[in-house]
Amino acid sequence: MTARGGASELRRPAAEGCRKMATNAKSTVTTSKVVDILLPVFLLALLIALCIQLLLPFVGLLLWTIILATCFYPLHKKLMGRGWSSRRSAIVLGTLISAFILVPTAVAAISAAGAVPRVVDTMQSGKDLPPAPAALSGVPLIGERATAMWNQADNDWPAFKKSYGPQLASASRWMVKQAAGTFVAILLLVIAVILAAVTLAYEKPVREFAVRLFARITGSRASGEHYLDIVGATVRSVANGVIGVAFVQAFFCGIGFFLVGIPGAGILSILAMVVGVLQIPVVIITLPAIIFAFAVKSTTVAILFTIWFVIAGLSDAVLKPLLIGHGLEVPMPVILLGVIGGVMAYGLVGLFIGAVLLAVGYVLMRDWLDAPAAEKVTAGKSPQPTLQAAE
Repeated sequence: MTARGGASELRRPAAEGCRKMATNAKSTVTTSKVVDILLPVFLLALLIALCIQLLLPFVGLLLWTIILATCFYPLHKKLMGRGWSSRRSAIVLGTLISAFILVPTAVAAISAAGAVPRVVDTMQSGKDLPPAPAALSGVPLIGERATAMWNQADNDWPAFKKSYGPQLASASRWMVKQAAGTFVAILLLVIAVILAAVTLAYEKPVREFAVRLFARITGSRASGEHYLDIVGATVRSVANGVIGVAFVQAFFCGIGFFLVGIPGAGILSILAMVVGVLQIPVVIITLPAIIFAFAVKSTTVAILFTIWFVIAGLSDAVLKPLLIGHGLEVPMPVILLGVIGGVMAYGLVGLFIGAVLLAVGYVLMRDWLDAPAAEKVTAGKSPQPTLQAAE
C-alpha cells in the first residue's frame, strides 16, 4: 500500500504539469486567434476613418453632384432616346447648365465690380452720396427715421460717421464677405455641374454601383433597386415641387415689384424665392410692398397690385400638390416635413437630405408594419400537392 501510494503521489505532479502545459497552449492559441481577428478589424476601421477624413472637405460638393445628376437624369435619358450618345448628352447638358449659371453671374459680377467698391468708399468717406429718395419718407414705420438719417449723412458726414462708425465698418466688412462667399459658392456650383455631367456620361456603371451598394445594405437586388428609385424620385420631386414652385412664385412677385416700381425689386424677388424654398409664406415679403403701394401709388394701382400678389402668393397651393409627391409612394406632408427639417438642420442641401431620409424612413416603417399581415397571408395558404405542382 505504501509503495502504491508513493507511485500515485509521484504521478500527480506529472499530471498537473501536463494539464498546465495544455492550458498554456490553449491560452496561447486563443490569444493568437484574437490578435488575428482584431488586427484586420482595427486596420479596416483605421482605413475607413482616414477615407472619411479625406472626403469630409468634399461632402457638400459630392452631395450637390449627386443631386444635380439625379435631377437631370430624366432629360439625359430623353436625349439618349433620340439617338444621342451618353457622352454627347452629358457634355451638352453640362455646357448649357454651366452657361445658365455663369452668364447671369458674369453680368452681375461686372455690375458689382464697379458698384461694390463705390458703395464701400461712400460708406467710408461720404463722397457722392445721393439725396434721399422722395418716396422713402412715405414708407410706413421706418420711412421718416430713415429719411432723417440719410439727410444727416448728406449734410454732416463727420457727425454721422462718429455716431454710426462701428455700424458702417461692420456693414462694409459684411458686404465684402458676402461678395467673396457668393463667388466661392458659384464656383463650387459650377464644379458640381461639371462633375454631374461626368456622372451622367458614365451613368450605367454609376447606377450599377449604386444598385449593388443598396442591394448589399437591404439584402436583395430588388429591394436595392426599389429604395434607389425612391431616393431618385424624392430628389426630383423636391427639385420640381419646392425649388421650381419657389422660382415661379418669385418670378411672378418680381414682375409685380418691377411694374409698380418698388425700391429694391431685385433683392425682394430673391428674398421671395428664399422664403418660398424655406416653405415660409411669401406674404412676409409682399405685405410691406403692398403697404408701400397704398402709401405711394394711387388706389387703383395699389388694388391691382394687391390682387396680383394674392394670386402669386396662392400659386404654390395649386402647384405643390401637382409636383410634390406626384407618382411617389410617400405622401406630400412627409416630403414637406423633410424639406423644412432638413433646411433647419443642414442648410440648403438639407432640402434634399431631409426629404430623402424621411421618405426612406417612411417606406421602411410601412414595410415593417405590413410584414406581419404578409406573414399571416402566407401562412394561411395551404401548400399545393406535389403532383399538382409537377403538372
